[in-house]
Amino acid sequence: METQQVTVINAEGLILGRMASVIAKRLLRGENIVIVNAEKAIISGKRKSKVREAKEFLEVGAVGQGPIHYRKPDRILRRTIRGMLPHKQPKGKQAYRRLKVFIGIPDELRNYKMETIEEAQAKKLTCPYFTLGELAKEIGWEGE
Repeated sequence: METQQVTVINAEGLILGRMASVIAKRLLRGENIVIVNAEKAIISGKRKSKVREAKEFLEVGAVGQGPIHYRKPDRILRRTIRGMLPHKQPKGKQAYRRLKVFIGIPDELRNYKMETIEEAQAKKLTCPYFTLGELAKEIGWEGE
């Protein structure tokens, strides 16, 4: 993809918030990160309450003025990470530019060695959970 060293992270089975906080720290340290399988990241909590929260948030603001409400899983994940970066400062803007997020695995990244984040694994979860792709479909994403 690029000539610089790129870290490819597979988001499948990782808890959204924990993964986002780890990735935000790594971006601030100067890493270039590509996240694949964004739609398979996990959100912990009851589906009905999380969908209700997301739909309430969609009613905030005005068209053309903001805030911008994303419905695609890759954009939701990117926005979550942005919220953990100082995105209004130069170092935060540069870190945010080093992040790329994809739905599924693009062909040019298939041969890369993929990492996972141990502290964000969903194996430890005992509460109900569902995927980011399922949330996106509930709030109006018409993708795969």
